[in-house]
Amino acid sequence: MNMIVIDLEWNQSSTGSEPETALIPFEIIEIGAVKYSEGGLIVSEFSELIKPRVYRKMHNYTSKLVHLQMEELEKGDTFENVSRRFFEWCGPDPVFVTWGPGDITVIQQNLKFFGLPLLSEGPVAYIDAQKLFSLACEDGTKTRRNLEYAVDHFGIEKDIPFHRAFSDAYYTALVLKHILEKDEEVIKFVSYDITYPPSDKEHEISMVFPTYEKWISRVYKDRDAAFKDKDTLSTRCYLCGKKARRKIRWFSMGDRKYYCLGECEEHGLLKGKIIMHPCTLPEGVFVVKTLRLVGEKDAAVVEKKFNKVREYRKHNTSGFPAKRTAKNPSGPVPEDKGE
Repeated sequence: MNMIVIDLEWNQSSTGSEPETALIPFEIIEIGAVKYSEGGLIVSEFSELIKPRVYRKMHNYTSKLVHLQMEELEKGDTFENVSRRFFEWCGPDPVFVTWGPGDITVIQQNLKFFGLPLLSEGPVAYIDAQKLFSLACEDGTKTRRNLEYAVDHFGIEKDIPFHRAFSDAYYTALVLKHILEKDEEVIKFVSYDITYPPSDKEHEISMVFPTYEKWISRVYKDRDAAFKDKDTLSTRCYLCGKKARRKIRWFSMGDRKYYCLGECEEHGLLKGKIIMHPCTLPEGVFVVKTLRLVGEKDAAVVEKKFNKVREYRKHNTSGFPAKRTAKNPSGPVPEDKGE
């Protein structure tokens, strides 16, 4: 496996008035990376500054955090040239490792803006070491620590400053080595960047992880079209493939999230969660669905949410919420008759 531990530094608009902000909210100004061998050794390094073309004034927060000034960046090369050298250095079929979910989104946006080939035309698989740290060392759910916390947790020597691209990539690689020594199985929990959803049904993502299943759909015209697809509402158990008996049908609390609760005769309670993501190219929505086996405590949380929605609808005949569109794809789910 060709693992590339990457970290980016980026600048952003100081005014928010530039027309480019919608297409490139963050412009990469530094790429740092290390090649990571399966034995946990760092075998090669990459570090280059990038001369910005969109945001020519350094944002105050960026300047304070990464200790870079525009005068230094003027000595850098263009994004096109740096990224070309970077991908040549990466070699074939790299598996990217990051600390947190942001870097892959930003590099995809920058590649798109500058007219360069994307990492992938659809979702990009990568390893989020921040998530793996939570899985191996903490509760594995919503707790996410910063990189320095993880470095201190493992007693790693802090011999170079944080908050520069190469140093953060270097520390991430050292932390990853300790994570995998503690629990090598967590490497199976691959993450997906969904800046660009699957182009068609053939390229939809369906992955079964040790503790849950994830499905990333193609783009639908709108929310109703998404719910007409039986795959969207399906609640088959990801361990045995059998249809789960529906205990609580799919419902929404008025945002883009939907929940349900089922029960597999063999494996127990199954919690479903759908997030409906708006999409601009093409315009519409796509679905990210997870199915996870849960205990009575987590099932009770779903039931509490459902009862809250049901109580609301008793007193508001217009639904919960009253209005929904493709760009705001929430609201009651059409009556679910199962699979």
